[in-house]
Amino acid sequence: MKTLKTPLLALAIAVLAITTQACKTKKAVVQTPPPAQPAQPATPPPAQKPVQTPPPPPAPAPEKPDYNFTNIQFEFNSAVLKTASYQTLDHIVKELKLDPSAKFILNGNASAEGTAEHNQSLSVDRANSVKLYLVNSGVNGDNLTVKGWGESKPIADNSTEEGRVLNRRVEVKLAQ
Repeated sequence: MKTLKTPLLALAIAVLAITTQACKTKKAVVQTPPPAQPAQPATPPPAQKPVQTPPPPPAPAPEKPDYNFTNIQFEFNSAVLKTASYQTLDHIVKELKLDPSAKFILNGNASAEGTAEHNQSLSVDRANSVKLYLVNSGVNGDNLTVKGWGESKPIADNSTEEGRVLNRRVEVKLAQ
């Protein structure tokens, strides 16, 4: 027990000596101020003319939104957005945010493959998927109306595959 107390006592004394050295007060270094310069007679400053600032230029007119959007295309029998459509959708979001009070109609369309009821439902689903993307990007959903047209408003001939591809679309139009 005595052998244990001796190293502990020596350690405690060493720690105390180190901390005592660190706690000594240090004297502040006093600097003498520079000698004062002799006072010179003050001359009044010359009278200054008031400077007239030119009026600020008029604020630039707000950027007018471009509501001429390209159609958003879809795959056969699908309401899933194509990756190629994201650039168009991001452009639409940018333009719609310029005027948050404008109202739009999302017209969903389908090609003439399948039953009329299925194409009607598919066109509404396509318009809703575009609306969901726009709302998730910060567009006010109350300003967007979804309308499904099914196969009733083709823009190309449904007898060719190229025409059917063009008819699988959603149009974003300004509401009148």
